[in-house]
Amino acid sequence: MPLVALTGGIASGKSTIARRLAEHGAVVVDADQLVREVQQPGSPVLAAIAAEFGEGMLRPDGSLDRGTLGAAVFGDADAVARLNAIVHPAVRAESARRFAEAFTVDPAAVVVYDVPLLVEARVSDPWELIVVAHAPADIRRRRLVELRGMSEQEASARLASQVPDAARLAVADVVIDTAGSLDDTLRQVDALWTDLDAHLSRRAVSREPRKA
Repeated sequence: MPLVALTGGIASGKSTIARRLAEHGAVVVDADQLVREVQQPGSPVLAAIAAEFGEGMLRPDGSLDRGTLGAAVFGDADAVARLNAIVHPAVRAESARRFAEAFTVDPAAVVVYDVPLLVEARVSDPWELIVVAHAPADIRRRRLVELRGMSEQEASARLASQVPDAARLAVADVVIDTAGSLDDTLRQVDALWTDLDAHLSRRAVSREPRKA
């Protein structure tokens, strides 16, 4: 019942890797999706966000205005910390519930947690393998501009707001190089799946278990 963390910087191809692992049979739990779910109208998390940052964070229908909230906290470390203090505990609890549910259904399941903020918030959790999607910053900047319609300035700001690539690479057990073609990335993911037991064994013998 391996629990695998998958992380990577923005536009690193992490979602592509997650989809391929799901095709192989992994149970993928998406941290971003969990964030959206715990912030649904009527949730304690959404109420706490409105209390902390103002009712202006809500749309007329009572849902979270993510753009307004993002603009309010972007570049403000204190505001980001206050937001994380509200959201992260709820996401942690819900992810733990999803992991347990998956392993109850299939004790031999491979559960992959697709988590952008692993280094920032979850690196000390008891992962049995950490997989990092990686491409150089200039390539990811170009993807943000060409594929997501950001300006060069917006793309650079988003990249700069994240932890340095070196911090993610430092915790990696496996690095998937996504700088090349899609086929090249998928071949690496296929190889990871084929050799998963070997990777897990190497991790077990080469590192002290991470404590929860």
